[in-house]
Amino acid sequence: MILIRNGRVIDPVSGTDQIMDVLLDGSKIVKTGQKLTEAADRVIDATGLIVAPGLMDAHVHFRDPGYTYKEDIETGARAAAKGGFTTVVCMANTKPAADNVKTLEYVQKKGENTGIHVLQAAAVSKALAGEELTDMEALADAGAPGFTDDGIPLMDEKLLLKAMETSKELGLPLSLHEEDPALIAAPGVHQGEVSEKLSYGGAPRVSEDVLVARDCMLALHTGARVCIQHISSKNSVELVRTAKAMGADIHAEATPHHFTLTDKAVLKYGTNARMNPPVRTEEDRQAIIKGLQDGTIDMIVTDHAPHSEEEKARSLSDAPSGITGLETSLGLGILSLVEPGYLSLLKLLELMSRNPAEFYQMIPGSVTEDAPADLVIFSETERWRVEHFVSKASNSPFLGWELPGKIYYTICAGKIVYEC
Repeated sequence: MILIRNGRVIDPVSGTDQIMDVLLDGSKIVKTGQKLTEAADRVIDATGLIVAPGLMDAHVHFRDPGYTYKEDIETGARAAAKGGFTTVVCMANTKPAADNVKTLEYVQKKGENTGIHVLQAAAVSKALAGEELTDMEALADAGAPGFTDDGIPLMDEKLLLKAMETSKELGLPLSLHEEDPALIAAPGVHQGEVSEKLSYGGAPRVSEDVLVARDCMLALHTGARVCIQHISSKNSVELVRTAKAMGADIHAEATPHHFTLTDKAVLKYGTNARMNPPVRTEEDRQAIIKGLQDGTIDMIVTDHAPHSEEEKARSLSDAPSGITGLETSLGLGILSLVEPGYLSLLKLLELMSRNPAEFYQMIPGSVTEDAPADLVIFSETERWRVEHFVSKASNSPFLGWELPGKIYYTICAGKIVYEC
């Protein structure tokens, strides 16, 4: 048994925000209240700290199988635990792709031994080629929580329409990477003043906007539950807002880098600020924040995308896109959203725990009796310096930053999986 004493419990499911004790027995929360007296094997003094449901990241790349020099399921899970995450959803762009039951079960089995909940999304199309649908029913039966070809847009409208109809029938969501390659001169950097200064073609907003517009209307037509992944364009935010108002079951993700940085970061951090879709202008950043405030964007995810140091040392045109994100996500959320007054801490936790779980039609974690003992304990205000990662990769523009939100403990299924 673990007794957590005197923590400030913030729970976006119950709406709780008060000082209390929490008693864990095995994998369950068995009691909450004031000045609990039960004997416990471990007592954690959480005075001055936040006790909240374990975070859920609905968009990570653990690179396993196939690219384990970048990350593997074990190291990715350790990075997640350090970041306060007790549940993650891995993307399907592995090698081989998670387009078959064998690969899906490989990740599931390895994930069972990590200490956190590792879910594996299935691919929409075979080999991520966008030409033929996977056996979505078999993958659903094998435990896939949803479908995505993330990293690659689905350009065949008929194929996507069928995928939406099938996902609707299966009762599972579909998540979409929205960048039309025909409209991108060079990926990873917003097409604008910075790309011009660098003589780098760039990726304009319209490359995202046209696919978001298309897919919002297909979602409305089919009734499928659809997520616009890692939204970056102010126009796309407005398109999602409109589609929601029309009745589409449409959702959207935002990443910490998209609500923290602008394209000027590329001038300072080089390839560590190259990502798909790119960070854009301050106007886009503010539109994303507004979308988080009003519910247009209902999930914060990391798009944790580890790469080797050698890969990121290449030129801007040759380096891969993406950054590590699991270990800095909560801190950036507090720094960029809570401290400036855009969101309450309760709202931030809703975006990082309750809403991703509900998108995947899971019962969200909460700090209530009989709930799973999946918790994160952190300081909202205490600063910590980003100096090293437990991930295999360190491709991050946030190295050297001082962030709030120091995490003291991550507890999953009643076991401490991270302790500072």
